[in-house]
Parts: sequence; C-alpha cells; structure tokens
Amino acid sequence: MIICPYCKEEIDSGSHYCDQCGKMLMYCAKCGHVGTGRRCTLCGGMMLTAEEMEAQNQQTTMSDHFSVPIAATHGKSEMSTSMVDMSIPQLTLVNRQLNINLQAINGAVIGRRQGPYRMLFEHNKYVSGIHAQLFYKKGEGWSIMDKHSSNGTMLNKRKLVPDVGMTLNNGDLVTIANINLQVIINNISKH
Repeated sequence: MIICPYCKEEIDSGSHYCDQCGKMLMYCAKCGHVGTGRRCTLCGGMMLTAEEMEAQNQQTTMSDHFSVPIAATHGKSEMSTSMVDMSIPQLTLVNRQLNINLQAINGAVIGRRQGPYRMLFEHNKYVSGIHAQLFYKKGEGWSIMDKHSSNGTMLNKRKLVPDVGMTLNNGDLVTIANINLQVIINNISKH
C-alpha cells in the first residue's frame, strides 16, 4: 500500500491513479517513491508516471527473461520473426469483435494492472489486476493458469482452479472474466 501525495489516502501499490481523488501518480525512477513534480524529494531522481515506470521495467524484465518480444495489440500484430524463439509454437489469443490479437509470451501475466497485456484490459473492471498467466513447457505445450482472479478464468466454458495450469489446444476458447478469446497455435518452421 502507498499514500497518495495529493489526498493522503492509502491506495494499492503500483496504482496509475489514486482511486480516492483521481489524480495521476508519479514514481521516482531511482527509488520508486511516490510524489509530485519533476524530481523526487527523497533522492533527486526523475519522476515518471506509473505507465512510464512499468514500461521501463517491463522492457528490462522481459528482455532479461524471455526470448519472445512483448506483443499485445489492438488489431494486427507486428512481431519480428527474428526475435521469436523458433522452438516454441506461436500462441495467439484472438477476439475479432473486440479487435484483440494477443501474442503469448512465456510466463507473462494477463491482467488489468500488471503484465504486458494490461493495455488491453486496463479499462475492464471485471478483469483482475493479476488475472491469469501463460506458460510454455517443452513436451507439454502452452498452458494457462488462473491467479485467484475475482471473476475467474475459463477454458472451453469450464472454470479453472486457481494455480493449476491447463493445457491449451488450437481452437480452444479462453474466457478472461467476460472476454472470450480463441486459441490459435501455429508451429513456427525454421527456414
């Protein structure tokens, strides 16, 4: 929990906006302190919005741990095939009506507040901050795991048990709260 620098109310850590006064929050790029202005009053570091901080942290974290680039878009996905791990089949979760084309990243969180796909779900109050997680294991394939979400994750209309990975197959239907996503798995061939 953190204290809003504007209204002094206690709010969730990592919030983009204060849920009490509605003001956009700024975080120090060096020490993470919440404050106002261009410079941190504790260490003098540059103040960034929560979105800028997460983007900066996400680029570092994802490039350190995963060989697949961050790719979550509304509409057409633009993924460089030179950056894709050619040994992992490409998983895409699609909802054509909502114009969602989510390229899976091994270990990535799906949520309203965290993970590389948060921009797709940040305005959907039914999606939890940390809702589900995608995994790929050699010999087992892609799986999805509910992370104790408020409104649940379903696979083919069956509710998932939290923290239990369920294997995904081409054509499956994943439901994140109230959003249906079709599973498309493509085996990437090496040229």
